[in-house]
Amino acid sequence: MAFFWRRKKDEDKFSTSVLGLDKSIEELKAQEEAVEREIGVRFTKAIEKTRHSINNKLDTIFENRKQIDEAFLDELEEMLISTDIGVATTLQVLDAVRRGVSRQEINDLQALKAAMKKELLDILHSSENKGVASETSISDSIKPYVLMVVGVNGVGKTTTIGKLAQRIKMEGNEILICAADTFRAAASEQLEIWSQRAGVPLIQQKQGTDPAAVLFDALKSAKARNADVLIVDTAGRLHNKSNLMAELEKMKRIAGREVQDAPHETLLVIDAVTGQNGLEQARQFLKVADVTGIVLTKLDGTAKGGIAVAIAKELSLPIRYVGIGETVDDLMVFDAEKYVNGLFN
Repeated sequence: MAFFWRRKKDEDKFSTSVLGLDKSIEELKAQEEAVEREIGVRFTKAIEKTRHSINNKLDTIFENRKQIDEAFLDELEEMLISTDIGVATTLQVLDAVRRGVSRQEINDLQALKAAMKKELLDILHSSENKGVASETSISDSIKPYVLMVVGVNGVGKTTTIGKLAQRIKMEGNEILICAADTFRAAASEQLEIWSQRAGVPLIQQKQGTDPAAVLFDALKSAKARNADVLIVDTAGRLHNKSNLMAELEKMKRIAGREVQDAPHETLLVIDAVTGQNGLEQARQFLKVADVTGIVLTKLDGTAKGGIAVAIAKELSLPIRYVGIGETVDDLMVFDAEKYVNGLFN
């Protein structure tokens, strides 16, 4: 979908709140299609480094070959791993290629790419069977929609929250941010800057306050304001896992007591540039938090963008959003088809 968040059921209210003007549904649809085209172009540019890496290497190893043999498959394996696509994913792709070759279905570069694309798409779509693949799985009647964000310091967690808040607000939703990372003073300061920029209320308390207490206040405030969405920042102290686990568990209990089924999503932010190290951080976080989806930041800054598939394969969680730049518009809903097509086309 081109729009970032679920639409209001009252589409007239939606159109005026987004645009500040009276727009017909037809005009909105035309605008949505234009946005979708622009998103496709920008997303394709964001994974340009990875695409060039894959295609150049494929062209090189396929050059002057009359058949796909074991020597070719060895080079293909090395190429796939070099894009941070992961060992498990690489083996799955190679198995599919071997089957295609044995059935004489793969005998040229285009057929090879088609087989690889199919496997990558299957992996990405399979990851949507767990976690939360869409916020529309929660009834509109449940308010606020509580979205917790976790991740180690430095991955772009605070920036992601700011961008997410501004984008959701732009689509006509009432939104609050809860600064529950009270361990790190800079976290609240950064969130305050983003909240002011977006015109979104921020609920915070002094450094060292119990994060669950801040969340409790934020939930009360969100309900009093009839807010649609509450985004909750959390601490990134992965080095102290026992404390972090206890903290997150307490916050989940508070959220569930105040709002039905909350938290409705727990998003883990991962820096794409860190590659396999980021994947290892994710595995550690999965031990302390009930993560339901992934936000992959800085995807435009690496030639190893295959990490998106490795994450989906090894964590069995959907990638919900990707960051492809520094501006507020550079946080996008992840689209598996656009991603895979962009890697090869």
